[in-house]
Amino acid sequence: MMRGPDAAVLLGRALSRSAAHLGLEIALEQHQSTPWHSATFSGHRHAMTITASPGGAAASAWLAAISSLDVPLPGELLADLKVAQQVPGDGHCQARIEALTVECA
Repeated sequence: MMRGPDAAVLLGRALSRSAAHLGLEIALEQHQSTPWHSATFSGHRHAMTITASPGGAAASAWLAAISSLDVPLPGELLADLKVAQQVPGDGHCQARIEALTVECA
């Protein structure tokens, strides 16, 4: 049986689509994914570094609203999404984003 893309790939694609609505281009510089389990759920914790271009007000606004984004992930539930660090640059903005995805039963 062929599996589709994993949660890390789906999350990266969804964030890119969301940013594109504001005219931003997202480059995924680094992505780490570690398994996560509770008593009743399984999923992954994600830590990623992205670069948004162009920087400025649009990038800052998108990052400020990231925790409230509706991010569809087929077969997964996005339980948490936040910006852990944001560093404005010349013509771009770099950010470290953390997320928790939970596998749907």
